[in-house]
Amino acid sequence: MQNKLAQLLSPDNTPQLLFRAFGAILLLCLFVGIATEWYFLLGIPAFLLLAYLTVVDFHKAFLLLVACIPLSTELNLPSGLATDLPTEPLMVGLMLVGGAYALRHFRDLDGRYLRHPITLLLLTHLAWIVVTAITSQDQVVSVKFLLAKIWYVVPFYFLASRMLDGQDRFRAFFWAAFVPLLFTVVVTLIRHSAYGFSFADVFRVLHPFYRNHVTYASIIALFIPLVWFMRLWYPAYSLKWWFLVAGLVILLTAIQFSYTRAAYVAVVGAIGAYYAIRLRLMRYLLIVAFAAAIGLVAFMAAGNRYLDYAPNYETTVSHRDFNNLIQATYEMEDISTMERLYRWMAGFQMSAARPATGFGPGNFYNFYKPYAITSFRTYVSDNPDKSGIHSYFLMTLVEQGAPGLALFVLLCVYALLEGERIYHRTEGIKDKQIVMMALLSLVIILALLIINDLIETDKVGAFFFINLAILANMGLRASPKTPA
Repeated sequence: MQNKLAQLLSPDNTPQLLFRAFGAILLLCLFVGIATEWYFLLGIPAFLLLAYLTVVDFHKAFLLLVACIPLSTELNLPSGLATDLPTEPLMVGLMLVGGAYALRHFRDLDGRYLRHPITLLLLTHLAWIVVTAITSQDQVVSVKFLLAKIWYVVPFYFLASRMLDGQDRFRAFFWAAFVPLLFTVVVTLIRHSAYGFSFADVFRVLHPFYRNHVTYASIIALFIPLVWFMRLWYPAYSLKWWFLVAGLVILLTAIQFSYTRAAYVAVVGAIGAYYAIRLRLMRYLLIVAFAAAIGLVAFMAAGNRYLDYAPNYETTVSHRDFNNLIQATYEMEDISTMERLYRWMAGFQMSAARPATGFGPGNFYNFYKPYAITSFRTYVSDNPDKSGIHSYFLMTLVEQGAPGLALFVLLCVYALLEGERIYHRTEGIKDKQIVMMALLSLVIILALLIINDLIETDKVGAFFFINLAILANMGLRASPKTPA
């Protein structure tokens, strides 16, 4: 009897033993769940299987996380919080496993990645978030924001540095994200076609994959450069080439029928950025962008000129026809545009009140209404959805103060300028294309952040940090190797 038990528990029988144990747990949860109508018990075997996969081979778990991003759905919790399922639990799990792996194999890690300027700027940005969480006007909210930021950064920047190292792993990452994304887009387009691709009905067809049309258009837009260049990795007219060409057409069609003005501008802007990078003009492009931003703010602030742009409460309404929306935007009578201005004005007033450390991460909504300017109010200014300021840059200024905005802008500017240098230092065609894909995707995200606050969403934030990780990785590959 003892010999049989020892044989059963021997290392050679471990896979068989684990399989039997998993089968027993699966059957037990199945029968108990059906008998008691506690159907949540059926999630236990799935969780155990995922935990095993994460520990044994967390590269596959990382790809699973990437594949779940387009498929994830937002779940509102009773406490007033919200989470994205299944991505956020996967992020936390990978963060813990990745942290344990780093502690165990610390000597094997490439110290150059930790010393890379992008990494150092990102860590400095995180450190300032810690400072502003301590000085926050509502520390509970800010600590939650900080924790969420950490479980985005660890898997999508630090863990991604190993998961995306090399062309084969980048290819696996691309397909893991692209196929589910294309699936959600096709489903959405089919459902939208039942409404004649109406602008007024686009909001009806996005659930459960997307919260709103901006998130839907944004993840499609940031993926356009990847699909464009990945088709060049396969022989022309091959099956995968045709699949990618068809996918590109579908994604562009979906952006058109998302009726998202920011996505249109961002994709067109990425075309200009491509030529700017090729011609080494990124620094001049950024100088023009900064000059325009500073000039606009100075112009509006001079003599309180911004008050002249207050909307007419009676005529500023939502529109059910997209052509009318474009005209209303130009005439400053579109409800979404003018509500943005209402919150931006409040944001500038808030930043003037607390310029050094801001109101604390995640705290714009909790404090903005007393700082709002009444003349900019619209009929949706009650904000029952508790949405944010609709500008990530301004949000950072309000919540983390001027130093927080400066650090975030410095991170983005350095990534763009260094990315351009990496592109021209890289020799292999496919490696150059990887750098260009990451750069253009990053450009699209940054363009979207001007009038949206999307980095805290899994659909966009994950790819922001992944793009930074790719640039840091490719920069190290293009540089002469020094001791770690």
